[in-house]
Amino acid sequence: MAYGRAGRVRVPVGDDAARWTTRGKCLRVLVVVHNVTAATRLLDVLPLFDDDWRVQLLVTCTGSSAFAAGTAELLADTGVPVVPYEQATETEVDLVISASFGGQLDFNEGKLAILSHGVGYTKRLATPDTGHRTPDTGSGAGTVPVPVFGLAPEWLLSQGVPVADALVLSHPEQYERLRIACPEAAPTAVLAGDPCFDRMLAARPYRERFRRALGVRAGQRLVLLNSTWNSDSLLGDGEEGGGDVIAALLDRVATEFPVDEYRFAAVLHPNVWHGHGPGQIRAWLDRARRGGLALIDPLKGWRQALLAADAVIGDHGSVTYYAAALGTPVLLGAAPLDALDPAAPISAFMRETPQLDPEVSLAAQIERLIAHHRPLPGPAEFTTSVPGESAERLRRLFYSMMGAPEPARPASLEPLPLPAYETGTVTVPLRVLSQVLGPGEIAVSRWAGQPPWTSADIGGDGDSDGETHVAVHEDTRDVDQLDLADIIFRDGAPDDPRFGSPSVWTAEVLRRYQCCSLAAYVTGPSACVVRMRGDEPLRVVAASATDTEGGCGVDPAAYASALYAWLATSSHDAAAPDKRLARAIADGISVRTGARLHHVRIEPLAPPR
Repeated sequence: MAYGRAGRVRVPVGDDAARWTTRGKCLRVLVVVHNVTAATRLLDVLPLFDDDWRVQLLVTCTGSSAFAAGTAELLADTGVPVVPYEQATETEVDLVISASFGGQLDFNEGKLAILSHGVGYTKRLATPDTGHRTPDTGSGAGTVPVPVFGLAPEWLLSQGVPVADALVLSHPEQYERLRIACPEAAPTAVLAGDPCFDRMLAARPYRERFRRALGVRAGQRLVLLNSTWNSDSLLGDGEEGGGDVIAALLDRVATEFPVDEYRFAAVLHPNVWHGHGPGQIRAWLDRARRGGLALIDPLKGWRQALLAADAVIGDHGSVTYYAAALGTPVLLGAAPLDALDPAAPISAFMRETPQLDPEVSLAAQIERLIAHHRPLPGPAEFTTSVPGESAERLRRLFYSMMGAPEPARPASLEPLPLPAYETGTVTVPLRVLSQVLGPGEIAVSRWAGQPPWTSADIGGDGDSDGETHVAVHEDTRDVDQLDLADIIFRDGAPDDPRFGSPSVWTAEVLRRYQCCSLAAYVTGPSACVVRMRGDEPLRVVAASATDTEGGCGVDPAAYASALYAWLATSSHDAAAPDKRLARAIADGISVRTGARLHHVRIEPLAPPR
């Protein structure tokens, strides 16, 4: 694409485009982007025009959003010609598609279709030029309720005329609210489903793949933290003295959940990412991420994470409602009802859904939530009335608005891609509680924060089987803990030349850190190489495929902690450590994490060939 004066596009549109364009007779579809949030929904529907040689896609940005960051990069990544907004308003097009009401949408040419970029229209939001007060912020004359975004005249009408030629809705209940709130726009309503939710429904069979991609191991539960934007969201710091939920929540995650039994991930609204900056978000969540929290890409990976989750701690955002529509247990960490349309189904959902109790164990709340979960019928019913039909209905709408016949092939949306693999590596120092349950069977629980047990819980008199030790990843930021660690571990490819080899690395670690009794190099999802002080290296690996069924088995670093505990204890076996090691090599050991038992094989490390 070429640019002329003031950055205006010359090809495939522009004053002299006919001179340079290879295919100049195409129907023109202009996609209008408000910000990254709106763009995510538009990217859902762009594939409806794939393989149609008659269509030229164009994209423009209104420049009207407070959350402009990230938009230019996203548009460039589409590879579709980006037309400056002023030029776009002057360009002849056949169809305009937007997923927001932001900016001036009164284009001179082309029929305009507007889609929702969430689960219908549910939130109150003042238009930029009305000066409406937020709900319940005051009383007295002149206080006007804030309109519902996308359903009120302030958003839908321009000089008394509907802005859109087609207002896409996903359920008839939205039409009923539209008819009451803005009857002038009701004739433009079109029931065409929810393409975002349809993509999730189609991807349900791949849930286990998504879990493995997120590093969720066999026996682990994945809990998703989800936040929309603004101060009353889960990530918000609260309005006028309200509580800072997220800071307290992350502290409780570290202290209440063993890392081998739970995996946590966070899905944050694009307005949070691009309002505060991805670097700032990573900085705020640094310790949580080092404690194992996966930070999900808000554009490419959030739907896959939602499908993979066992439970969601969320707020009044669309993602939380999508989770409930999928049947996933939801616990509300923030529930500002005054921010929602009281007639919207999401309001009823929030009144019925369990809410986070700051005075009760979070782990107990999650366990109870999962154990007693019964999906509410509302979210699944009201997210879309035509599940699986959005591609067909939207393409039919778009081509009818252009006055062109549809392609002969069936309409379809792109399948959700398999995300890149997340290792889930924990680099904060781990407090480990181990207990020998019997000959060769050891229970291990590892904690990324101050664990909820005391010396009394493990037998302060020294007669208990419970023992504690500290395991630290070599890449920890808490470098002072390396000198105090009982176990030092790392993960990496076995042939990574930077570390020489697992054998070389383990020997170096034991020479460097005199308090360290065992070094463990994790070579893959189910194996590690360990070396005890004064001994030769050993390979520790899951004994059978059943130990990794449904995902990778426990983190091999937990095998190392179990072996350390077995060799250090005198209970159940009066034999010397070298004899216990010989027995472990002969018979293997069993490692229990939570309710799951993992059988582990121990063998001498084969000499390099």
